[in-house]
Amino acid sequence: MRGLLISAPSSGTGKTTVMLGLLRALAEDGLKVQPFKSGPDYIDPAFHRAASGRASFNLDTWAMDEKLLSAISAEADGADICVAEGSMGLFDGVATRGRTGFGSSAETARRFGWPVVLVLDVGGQAQSAAATALGFRSYMPDLPFAGVILNRVASARHERLTRLGMDRAGLPVLGVLPRRGDLTLPERHLGLIQAVEHPDLEAAIAGYAEFLRDHVDLEALKAAARGGEPIGARPPLPRPPAQRIALAQDAAFSFTYPHLIEGWRRAGAEIMPFSPLADEPPDTQADLVWLPGGYPELHAGRLAAAERFKAGLRQHAERGPVHGECGGYMALGEALIDKSGVRHQMVGLLGLVTSYEKRKFHLGYRRAVLSASMPGQAAGQALRGHEFHYSTILSQPDAPLAEVFDADGAPVPETGSKRGAVTGTFFHLIAAEEDSA
Repeated sequence: MRGLLISAPSSGTGKTTVMLGLLRALAEDGLKVQPFKSGPDYIDPAFHRAASGRASFNLDTWAMDEKLLSAISAEADGADICVAEGSMGLFDGVATRGRTGFGSSAETARRFGWPVVLVLDVGGQAQSAAATALGFRSYMPDLPFAGVILNRVASARHERLTRLGMDRAGLPVLGVLPRRGDLTLPERHLGLIQAVEHPDLEAAIAGYAEFLRDHVDLEALKAAARGGEPIGARPPLPRPPAQRIALAQDAAFSFTYPHLIEGWRRAGAEIMPFSPLADEPPDTQADLVWLPGGYPELHAGRLAAAERFKAGLRQHAERGPVHGECGGYMALGEALIDKSGVRHQMVGLLGLVTSYEKRKFHLGYRRAVLSASMPGQAAGQALRGHEFHYSTILSQPDAPLAEVFDADGAPVPETGSKRGAVTGTFFHLIAAEEDSA
């Protein structure tokens, strides 16, 4: 369980570049590297897998109990080193405690004994950066701390001045990255584009690794790795909601937490992928059709024209359950209106109508108590998840699936829907509360 956690004072400081370059560089050195993502991000793990060659998993102290955190961390079995990427700033979480904490990256590092590598954007400052780093080092005294990587350093003089401040504060400098404008990964409104959409991801990751080798002390990073919890008996991951699961997988539907899919497979479920964008219907032998979140708004015209997909989904709904999350929920609805105001006819198994014409930001953890059953979960079950989208509900006429609350317990109007055997939620499921049903 030796590992490190890559974090920063805030988003946009370069920690993803460091993370991907470090994963690839360590793998090139012959190490088996297990990546993790702290928090509810569902895009970064695919980049981690491309860089390391191993599946990456989320660790989330707000949504996950101790048993699930241990089960997911056990995916490091057989690895030489773990490298976790933080979310937002190191101490950023929510205000109300969840299952085991507040959802911060610092909690993840402390829980697993992984020292923090703090990536600092030192553009526009020099010695003053040490005051920021020292504050982060001191804010949680029992947090293991490896040192700092200075990013966007403008010159040798800038490096010398910044190092003086770090030396005075007694903080190890593990790397110095010169300012470069060609290392930024392309983004869209939910963050990074998906890994499968990157025009040349392999070349980009190889470039990051070379950049890290030139400017970071990899041996010092390896030596700084520590671990707390040993890997013992592997607790089970979440059970599958059905035996044969037709899972939509393409550029429009791709946001599913890796620990769920791995748990389904490990329990013996058969995952039957299909592509709505290729106008593929779900397998007729499936017991359940599951539409993950993604970017249906970018492909609304193609989805509206995918008649074989829509007909196959309607036929399945006559004999078995269908569930959609966020983008999948929108696709199950009556219509989706894109940012230009064009109305696209969706599958129509639910009455939901959503619009991107007037974008409204929805972001945050969700706790849902089911008013009715959904695949794999009984009525009364409490679920933990995360919502992140820009759509506005114009109509949500079906019976609500759940009472849904934000991280502080305030109700939200995105209750999800149920019509017959068809269900949908705006939140992405992370975990069920085992003690709630």
